[in-house]
Amino acid sequence: MNDDVLIGEVLRPQGFSGELKIYPLTTDAARFLKLQEITLKCGEIKKSFKILSARMHSDLVFLTIDGIEGFDQAEKYRGCEVLINRSEVPPLKEGWYYFELEGMQVYEGDVLLGTLSQVLETGANDVYLVKGAKGDICVPALKSVVLHVDVEGRRMDVTLPLGLLEG
Repeated sequence: MNDDVLIGEVLRPQGFSGELKIYPLTTDAARFLKLQEITLKCGEIKKSFKILSARMHSDLVFLTIDGIEGFDQAEKYRGCEVLINRSEVPPLKEGWYYFELEGMQVYEGDVLLGTLSQVLETGANDVYLVKGAKGDICVPALKSVVLHVDVEGRRMDVTLPLGLLEG
């Protein structure tokens, strides 16, 4: 299991001092204010950095990072992913984070339907996109459909509504 969790994207340098303007990809952008360290991933290259300061303005985050000084150095990180270690993610009181579900094997009884590749937010309820041998299946994230989720075992058990696989 990957220990990195995506929480943001570097938009661009902010000013000439090397501060990074970050678009948070998390429902709790204030988490950036508590972090001591982040990892920036640019393509296949990952590098960890100590955070010197963090501030928020509107819905954006601005980070000053140890080792990134000046506009030119900061510009190299434009478009990079901002990651934290899974251990930095606070546990939920109920339910699961999307990153915990993605990659799970989805079963109906003993039949493997496929791998949960994406969680789609639809408004009424989430939908789990499952890619399998029979193509893509959209599984509604309802208690009547999702019977069991084993995060550690990377398995989800479902009972599909009648007619979902017909077509």
